[in-house]
Order: sequence, then C-alpha cells, then structure tokens
Amino acid sequence: MVSFITWTVDPAIFTIGTREIRWYALAFFLGFAIGYRIVGRMWKNEGLNPDWLNSLLVYTGFGTVIGARLGHCLFYAPEYYLANPLEILKTWEGGLASHGGTLGIIIAIYFFSRRVTHRNMLWTFDKLVVPTGLVAALIRLGNLVNHEVYGLPTAKAWGFRFIENLHAWKKGAEPVFSAPSHPTQLYEAGCYLLTFALCMWLYFKKEAYKKEGLIFGVFLICIFGSRFFVEYLKNDQEPFEAGMLLNMGQLLSIPFVLAGCYFVWRAFSKHKLSSCTN
Repeated sequence: MVSFITWTVDPAIFTIGTREIRWYALAFFLGFAIGYRIVGRMWKNEGLNPDWLNSLLVYTGFGTVIGARLGHCLFYAPEYYLANPLEILKTWEGGLASHGGTLGIIIAIYFFSRRVTHRNMLWTFDKLVVPTGLVAALIRLGNLVNHEVYGLPTAKAWGFRFIENLHAWKKGAEPVFSAPSHPTQLYEAGCYLLTFALCMWLYFKKEAYKKEGLIFGVFLICIFGSRFFVEYLKNDQEPFEAGMLLNMGQLLSIPFVLAGCYFVWRAFSKHKLSSCTN
C-alpha cells in the first residue's frame, strides 16, 4: 500500500501583530550569513582587501532581492504588475524568481567590479557562486515550507500532499490538500547542494579560481541544467504556460546553460594558451 506524505507545516515561525515571520525569510537570511562566511574564507585565502567583502554583501543583497522580485513580476505576470506597479513592492506576499535574482546579481557585480575592485567580473563570480548553491537550496526548502512551487501528481511513495487553501487554513478553515505531488522543491534543493559541494571542491581543493570563469561556468551549467530538467515535473506557475513545449523556467534556463558552457570552454582554452606561451 502506497503511503504519501501529508505536509501541514506552518510557513510562519511566529507572528508579530499582523505580520508573519516566515521560515522562507529565515532561509534567505541564513543563506546570506553562511555565504558571507564562506566568501570571507576565500578573501583570507587570497589575502584580499576586507573592505571589498562588505561592499560585495551590500551589492549582492540588493541585486538578489530586487532582481528576483522584478523577475517574478516581469517574467510571469507583466500585465498585472505593469498595471499595478505598487504591487511590485509587496515582497512579503511572495513572488521571487531565481532567474531574475541571477540577472540582478550580474548587474550588481558589474557595478561592484567597476566601482570597487576594478577587476574582471569573472574574478568576482568565481568566488560568489561557490556558496550560492547552498543559498538556492535553502530557498527551495523555504518554498517547501510555503506549500508552493511543487510538482505534478505522482503515485510515488514520496509524493507530498500540500495545502492548497493555505491562507484560509491559517484562519481556521479545514485544509484542502493537493493530489500527491512530486516535491520538486526537494529535488532542486538536492541538485543545488551537490552544486555547492562541487564548487567548494573546485575552489578549495583544485584552486580552480586560477582558471578564470571555470567555477562560474560549472555553476551555471549545474544550477540551470538541473532546473531545466526538474521543470518537466513541475506544475505551470502561470496560466499562459499551459500548452507550451517548454515552460518559462526552461526557456530562461537555456541561455544560462549555454553561457556556462562558454565560460568553461573559455577557461580551459585560455589556460591552455597561457601554458603554451610560458
């Protein structure tokens, strides 16, 4: 007899007045805090200017949040948010897109590189992406607790039954459960944790940061490659995706995977050329 998992975890840790403090926000905070410490180890490892590290935290923090929010609003529901621009500011109601967050970070690092380090952007990315897989995994666990971004129905024993009427349930209504569904949040979190482990190994054990762009390229391939395939098991996030051969998440992932392949090729080609000329 197949036994499914009935998921009834409350997204809120506690409530202050009418405002909930959610596990999702805690996951976001923990990700940034741990990531900051890991990048700090890199800074010490390479003997870099400590003031740069504090600036990097500010740039990436703003780039992530602004990019992820605008990405959700403009990629998935542009008509609504362009007609109601003030709704964009309501981040506490949910709606962040990882592709938008990535673009936001890229833009932030462009300005960080020009104004702070005056170094190639890839120099920064090879460090920044190392803990990013861990941050992404924690955010997906936050999605799990929020009963969101889950997958298609499944007959597998590890299928989750999520609460569909979450807001009404929190006000006392009886829960309405989804059909047993793929916990795609856990699938992605697992892929992202493996990416994190691989990037840590590349940096600290193989000193791959000496091949400019290599770690960044591997990160893009692993994160967005896994995202592309997991999307096949997900529900459509917006009505317009119904009937599409590839959904929005997949279409947005393809350029990042291709960019990753280019940076890996570039890193090895450049390193090989440098070895030949030495």
